[in-house]
Amino acid sequence: MIRNRRRTLSRQPALPALPGWGTIRGRVAIVLAVPTCLLLVVTGLGVVDRAADWSAARETAGRVELVLKAQDLVRELQRERGLTNGLVGGAKEYRDDVDVQRARTDTARTGFDALLAAGGAGADTADDLRDALSPVSALADVRQTVDDGAARRAPTLAAYTEAIDGLISAAAAEPARGDRPLADAMGALQALARTTEAVALERGSLNGVFAAGRFKGSEFLDFTEVRAERLAFLRQYAELATSDQQSALAAAFATSDARRATGYEKRAEGGADGSRLAVNPGLWWSSMTVLVDQLHRVQRQIGADVRVRADRVGDDATRQLGGFIGLGVLILAVATALAVLSARSITRPLVALADEADSVAHTGLPAAVARIQEAEAGDELVPEPSRPVPDSAREFTRLATALHNVEHTAIGLATEQAVLRRNTSESLASLGRRNQALLSRQLGLITILERQEVDPDALGELFELDHLATRMRRNAESLLVLAGEELPPRTWSGLVTAAEVVQSAIAEVEQYQRVAVADVQDGRIRGRAVAELSHLLAELIENALVFSPPSCPVEIYGWRDVGDYCLAVVDRGSGMSAEELARSNARLAGRETFLIAPTRYLGHYVVGTLAARLGAQVELRPTQGEDGAVGVTAYIALPATLVDVTQPQSAQTHSAQTHSATAG
Repeated sequence: MIRNRRRTLSRQPALPALPGWGTIRGRVAIVLAVPTCLLLVVTGLGVVDRAADWSAARETAGRVELVLKAQDLVRELQRERGLTNGLVGGAKEYRDDVDVQRARTDTARTGFDALLAAGGAGADTADDLRDALSPVSALADVRQTVDDGAARRAPTLAAYTEAIDGLISAAAAEPARGDRPLADAMGALQALARTTEAVALERGSLNGVFAAGRFKGSEFLDFTEVRAERLAFLRQYAELATSDQQSALAAAFATSDARRATGYEKRAEGGADGSRLAVNPGLWWSSMTVLVDQLHRVQRQIGADVRVRADRVGDDATRQLGGFIGLGVLILAVATALAVLSARSITRPLVALADEADSVAHTGLPAAVARIQEAEAGDELVPEPSRPVPDSAREFTRLATALHNVEHTAIGLATEQAVLRRNTSESLASLGRRNQALLSRQLGLITILERQEVDPDALGELFELDHLATRMRRNAESLLVLAGEELPPRTWSGLVTAAEVVQSAIAEVEQYQRVAVADVQDGRIRGRAVAELSHLLAELIENALVFSPPSCPVEIYGWRDVGDYCLAVVDRGSGMSAEELARSNARLAGRETFLIAPTRYLGHYVVGTLAARLGAQVELRPTQGEDGAVGVTAYIALPATLVDVTQPQSAQTHSAQTHSATAG
């Protein structure tokens, strides 16, 4: 194939002998000289800017109505969210209001769908809005959950907020380029939409809080975050809006209802400690609803300003573009003639090299690497001979030579790496198996001595020796994990409780006295995963103990999450920076090979490999503590295939004594 391509290149007709034609640089200079001069004239006249202004203005004018219609749907969703949150919070008087509001939301959705189907907006915006309707359609399930009485405030509020945020983001039309007032108006419209959402979200969330009578869980933190977002978007709006638009917004916040809502917000600030809030949710709802309606009216006012400005910009751009069309046609003709002349001499050899590079990248190099990696020990790993260099311009010849050199070097490096990886894996596996065999014999002898010993002091020393040997066995198993070998068979046919798995992991760490099992809910792990899960937990606990002060315990939590089961290892140590957490999580997720890692991180790769075998997810996050303590928390999410959380406590099929004795 390569020889045929070389013959094809050699049969090309000779091109006119022009100065510099023998190099790519000379050819590009000849091709671009005349069109570049002409394009500078066109650029000086502003044709590019005017064309962009015309296109963006026309698209904005046709799109702003759809954006405002989307905001109408957002408004109804915001009202439904607030009423629903109050109903879930315990205000049963909202039942009829919720039903009425659902009907209004469905009506707004129907009108929005009709306008969207009629077209008139940009294709990207229409597609984004259609995609954003998926979370809105999913609210039917949320409504059913509310009607069944099984809804909770936080998930319900989050579902509505996700749907609203999606619509607001999709409705954020790109402003016209080159016209600052139009761009500012569109930015102000988006900032006001975000501000309105923050106000509506605060209305809905506090409606549930006031209905329940107090803040629960992280609701107060969510409340403060929403207020901070509102202030941020208000500052953004102040930077982009005109004086009239700022006055309209100031008037909306200056009404008596807005001031009354501010008073209720100050009362809510006093409930950070979970104390009782004596606020009538109906009064709060009515005051905030007036404010939200005022903000929507300001949005429509800005939308009208955008339409007027877009029409004016489009008309101006149309008039100016007429004078540039003739010049553009002339430039196009000259540039086309020159491009055709030069393309024949550049594209053909370039395409040939590109095809060869693709062949090397997709076929040749992967095949060579695969052949090297699959070679048995003792096989001679010799790179394949290089391909012939095509006869063309000097730059193409050098490029082809460099490509062949890169291929040859890559194959050589792959050969060295394959040998290194194979030797490393075999060495680790051999060492791990030897240590495993010796430690198994040692543990057996220690067990015999423990059974025969009656002196309490000597028995205690034997227990310490048993614990030390157990830790050594875990280190030997870690070598096998890094080498890609399977762990020795230590499986159970039934189910083992999560608490037993945690205790087994604690028994394999040195300072086990500092580990506190804070709260581990009922849950049972399938026997085939117990050994590897215990090893994974022991590595995380050991890491937490090493990086924690001697006076600080390491806490372990476990809880059910629908069909899954989650574990958390919490320390109050020195903590990690954001960059260190990202690198560590990359190792735990298997996105980085352990062969390039410092030795102090090998435990991360052991955990990542075990997690991949179990199908579990492991992630490190900063420890969240009310006392301001720092540290790192390791979260482990076990898939439903390894967990049985429905079986009652009496159905345990393995005892804790058997599991702990085997793990120790």
